[in-house]
Amino acid sequence: MAKRPEISRASLLSHMETLPHARATYKQLVKEFNAKGGSREALDQALEQLVGRGDLIEWKTGHFVLPGASKEFVTGRLQMHRDGYGFVIPDRPIEGMRGDLFLPPDALEGAMHGDQVLARVARIERDGRAYGELLRILKRAHVFLVGEFRVARQNYVIPHDSRVRQRVVIPEGLELPPPDSQWNRIGASTREVRSVEEMDGMIVNVEILEFPGKDEPPVGRISEILGYPDDFGVDVEIVIRKHHLRHQFPPETVAEAEGIPLEIPASEAARREDFRALPIVTIDGETARDFDDAVLVERLDNGNFELQVHIADVSYYVLRSTAIDHEAILRGTSVYFPDRAVPMLPIELSTNICSLRPNEDRLVLSAILEIDRQGDIVGRRFTEGIIRSAERMTYTNVQLVLNGDAAQRERYSPLVERFQSMEELALVLNRKRVKRGSIDFDLPEAEVLFDEAGEMTGIERRPRLMAHRIIEEFMLAANEAVAGALEEHGVPSIYRIHERPDPKKVALFAELAQSFGFKFGGALSVKTFARYERKRDGRKVRKEITVYEDGGEITSQAYQKLIAQIEGKPEERVLSYQLLRSLKQARYSAENLGHFALAAKSYTHFTSPIRRYPDLEVHRILRDWLQAGQPGFFAKDGKTPEPNRDRTEELRILADDCSFTERQAAEAERELIEWKKVKFMAGKIGEEFAALIVSTTRFGMFIELEDLFVEGLVPLDSIPSDRFHYEENSRLIVGHRTGLVYRVGDRITVRLDQVDELEKTMQFALAGAAGKGSRVGGKKLTGAAAGKSAKRPTGGRRKRR
Repeated sequence: MAKRPEISRASLLSHMETLPHARATYKQLVKEFNAKGGSREALDQALEQLVGRGDLIEWKTGHFVLPGASKEFVTGRLQMHRDGYGFVIPDRPIEGMRGDLFLPPDALEGAMHGDQVLARVARIERDGRAYGELLRILKRAHVFLVGEFRVARQNYVIPHDSRVRQRVVIPEGLELPPPDSQWNRIGASTREVRSVEEMDGMIVNVEILEFPGKDEPPVGRISEILGYPDDFGVDVEIVIRKHHLRHQFPPETVAEAEGIPLEIPASEAARREDFRALPIVTIDGETARDFDDAVLVERLDNGNFELQVHIADVSYYVLRSTAIDHEAILRGTSVYFPDRAVPMLPIELSTNICSLRPNEDRLVLSAILEIDRQGDIVGRRFTEGIIRSAERMTYTNVQLVLNGDAAQRERYSPLVERFQSMEELALVLNRKRVKRGSIDFDLPEAEVLFDEAGEMTGIERRPRLMAHRIIEEFMLAANEAVAGALEEHGVPSIYRIHERPDPKKVALFAELAQSFGFKFGGALSVKTFARYERKRDGRKVRKEITVYEDGGEITSQAYQKLIAQIEGKPEERVLSYQLLRSLKQARYSAENLGHFALAAKSYTHFTSPIRRYPDLEVHRILRDWLQAGQPGFFAKDGKTPEPNRDRTEELRILADDCSFTERQAAEAERELIEWKKVKFMAGKIGEEFAALIVSTTRFGMFIELEDLFVEGLVPLDSIPSDRFHYEENSRLIVGHRTGLVYRVGDRITVRLDQVDELEKTMQFALAGAAGKGSRVGGKKLTGAAAGKSAKRPTGGRRKRR
């Protein structure tokens, strides 16, 4: 009797890859897997999971295809525009398609912003732009929506996110939440709401009971009342709910955390390597409450350094498949706002049992690295340990010690030489990274200042001290060492990867750098040719087409060399900003693809298990390996076996989920800061500021205020004294009559005209009369430059030369 094929997500994907055109019907799969009884249930479950995650497309009922095998279908997240149209952001690149799939308003009935959808590609233009139609909503993005309650004949809620265009109807009797959840938030007002009329204009959270359909609005019920828009702390609550951040721990999670013993069992302490007698310290910011890492540097007799990086052993306390673990997976990461945090772990763990507080015994996973004077790791080992932090240091105090501050040196006299050794080793490690091509971004970061009432008082540049660099270098070294060890021994793990950038984006950046007089290396060739298109009125219009050819490998050294060229130059800020945009976003992966920006062959996240789930999972993998006494995922003869596809698939899913929650947290943090900035600037309408043009578009130029790190738009039609247009090829904004031109990098003076707190945007106007020398930017084009850029696109009239 033939053995039934094993049914799992991995085996099903492998089977689909072998089929013609990677397509199959449900009946075909049942037959080929001989799926009966329990096997049929396993097949159904695997199909449901794969379709739900977008790894398999069910393009019509019972018909499946692998995403990469068809250019006809796209799965992805729907991004709506407030004007009614939308785009599908593909889960995977589609051959021949540039950017996202456009969906017209009439194709989006019933869909909401953020939904995971299946769409059909109707056509792809020669320039790569794609148009399509919506086939199916795979997963709803919003079970709850936050918005403003309005009292009317039929009460409704206006979603806070303008991209969610449907108002949510609230039926009579569902306007007031249950009493126990009415003020279900930290720092909430105790104001009691007795009637629906009192709720007019209040911010509420609404549970969606019925999703929108054709000509039918969504229907919901109020689950929380958060307060009025201007109440203290309501902005944070809105952002938390808008991004669906899990901000309350379920009772079973809290009970589990409260039940963890505070004392370390004597047997556990005895079996671990004891580092408690060593002067190990933590170095963090002044306001930090959870301390993941502690460090020590020793000078060895052979002239090398020993770097000890001790990381809180969260994996000892948070076991797989527990209530705490389940909640941590869903959160994925801690989220940090100016006045509060949404932690990944309950505070019993994050700020107490796991936090490496001074003068308290704590369990750790330790990376012990021997590093020579060239920065090479010549010896490494990993161990389960126990430490007792000698000091809770801050970056400021460490920097004062390094700067020779007498008071701080006296206060920390036993540690002064230790900090000096740390600085020396950090510089050695940095030189090593730079030599191999690691990109060291030193972009200015904004620090938002608040008063005691939580109101923003200003923005200033956050200093980057040598003390920061010390911890950065040590954490990078530990992360890379752990990744390298696990990979060398064939242990399936999660990697932090940063893929090679898109050649087209690199070429665009290279053009911009060249316009400033800087050469950007990289094996790219850029060809431009003309094409004439006939318009409906019979006119021929010349259109320049740019083709980018990848002639070889784009290296991080090219970025590194450019950073060295622009350091200290006036163009540094804008080019650094654009350089960063040309790179891809780092993410988590079960497959090691290297880290481009760090020029690292293997890299992972190991050093922050209190606030990042991938680090916690890497800890578990490392502990399993250490406790096995030999590589636990290998054959006993030491040979690396065939990869465990199911385990790799589990890690791939986890890596994708963690990448999503990381992006979600970053967007929430960024949105709140931008909102705070907008509120701060609302009181400065009419004031003038020095600004830098950071990008240009067909509708205007985006600027950044030089002293406040605030961005806004100067609309094209608001520039006085002339009619300006945008030239796509040169990215210049040019005046028709005057030939005045604005380009990225120009310094100008602007006046704040409008602030939109709902959209969190600011609109500026140029200060002074255009073309009269009142700006640093705004130069006239002359000679050949004028002939190339000062186009007059009206009628059949000739271009001005």
